[in-house]
Amino acid sequence: LAGLWTVFTLGGVGSKAAPQLEQSSPLANQSLLLLLVLANLTDAPDTPNPYRQAITSFKNTQDNTAFSSSNPHAFQINFNSLYTALCEQQKSDQATLLLYTLLHQNSNVRTYVLARTDIENLV
Repeated sequence: LAGLWTVFTLGGVGSKAAPQLEQSSPLANQSLLLLLVLANLTDAPDTPNPYRQAITSFKNTQDNTAFSSSNPHAFQINFNSLYTALCEQQKSDQATLLLYTLLHQNSNVRTYVLARTDIENLV
């Protein structure tokens, strides 16, 4: 899921209207929708959903603790960049749904967002 960051950086500025944003970066919007669908598929009885595992367990690259995980789907992303991108894209329903998913399913993201002093930018 290293392409998660690509979803946010392919285009669009948060100050644009939503229809213009969708026209200017259809690949980013479709990629984000696909990521959300994959992450919300139900787990199979014998294997958990790897997309959900990745969404719920990724960590901050700025975290000082060593990155060692038994989860084969674990990865790291810069939370400051992710937070900035989410703030800029909040006019997009897809970005808002991703934020909701991350806040509810990833305790690392939730802790980071709650520790921010500029949370009004997100709200």
